[in-house]
Amino acid sequence: MARKLDEQTKRARAIARGLDKLYPDAKCSLHYASPLQLLVATILSAQCTDDRVNMVTPPLFERYPDAAAFATATIGDLEKAIQSTGFFRNKAKNIQAACQRILDVHNGDVPTTMEELILLPGVARKTANVVLGNAFGIPGLPVDTHVGRLSRRMGLTEHKDPVKVEKDLCDRLPPKEWTIFGHRMIYHGRKVCQARKPDCSACAIEKLCPRVGVAP
Repeated sequence: MARKLDEQTKRARAIARGLDKLYPDAKCSLHYASPLQLLVATILSAQCTDDRVNMVTPPLFERYPDAAAFATATIGDLEKAIQSTGFFRNKAKNIQAACQRILDVHNGDVPTTMEELILLPGVARKTANVVLGNAFGIPGLPVDTHVGRLSRRMGLTEHKDPVKVEKDLCDRLPPKEWTIFGHRMIYHGRKVCQARKPDCSACAIEKLCPRVGVAP
């Protein structure tokens, strides 16, 4: 007998269908040509726009084409190359340490499991899910500020902890939809359901949304 779906699961899947119609071509907005490039770009994207990261990475990846190049880079040169992304000292340190571990433990290849990815310096679940879902096609649902905010407004979770939000969403959606659902939520958060003033009147899925925490 099929399990009866609870209301949040029904809503989550209806919202997923609605977002599919709105953003059929949604994808990762970071530019990359390999799992390592996506890993580095995602680390750089913390507290920085994807557009800015995409300006920085072409010359960065040309100069540092693999994990060995990053691991042996002069730290000052690496910091200068990524300075405009903000928090560049910490990011440079983490990128270099992550690449060193990739060399030492994984023979130069980015690992393909959550358990191994989060052991890399500077990599938490969000970054790991970005890499898993986009570079490897392994189901993962990254929870950034947009995904968290929209999930609470839409009544799909009550949590602010990204790990708990991720669990609630993954419990309510089929694994094959996790990654693309995250992309579509980000698109919707940027275009319509913005932080300070969501444009509910222009929202095509407004009828599915309880508007939790949104002023009348």
